[in-house]
Amino acid sequence: MAFFTKDEVRQAARAKVNNSYKINAKAILESEIRSATSYDSFDVFLSHSSKDAELVLGVKEILTRKGIKVYVDWQDDPQANRESVSAETAELLRARMKQSKSLIFLATDNASGSKWMPWELGYFDGFSGGSVAVLPVLDYASSSFRGQEYLGLYPTVDKGQYSNGQPETFVRKPGAWLTLDSFRKGNTSWNSYR
Repeated sequence: MAFFTKDEVRQAARAKVNNSYKINAKAILESEIRSATSYDSFDVFLSHSSKDAELVLGVKEILTRKGIKVYVDWQDDPQANRESVSAETAELLRARMKQSKSLIFLATDNASGSKWMPWELGYFDGFSGGSVAVLPVLDYASSSFRGQEYLGLYPTVDKGQYSNGQPETFVRKPGAWLTLDSFRKGNTSWNSYR
């Protein structure tokens, strides 16, 4: 088991930046607002801190390369004000979460200071029946992840490989696993370790 690293995620973001001739991750997310496709549904609602623009862009790029439709509020709903808690923004986020098959909580150093992330996690978990996972972005792939204590209730996203050496991204909880592809479809039929 190996977690995604900050360097790996930043590298994906920088590749996106270099390919788009933009200055930084936030500029890319803002520019994609103008060209974003309005989906009726999303595979993943990416819960994140607005202070993590480069990491958000990198994770979104990694997931998009896997064919996953990712909701990022800055891109898909630029009119939303995440800086202040309001009934209008909450209602918009509720609607977008209901359009999403799963939620991935981007666990970074900034996540613990977010006003919205714990609320998004709890709301989504309440109606989804368990299609919630935590994606830690750490300094080293082999680091252990603890996070805030309530995050221990949820499975984590990590990189691994099958016994034949084929790489895969997994969602794991004690004693069970899913592929990220199954999870993003809302599948909660867990495979047991033998």
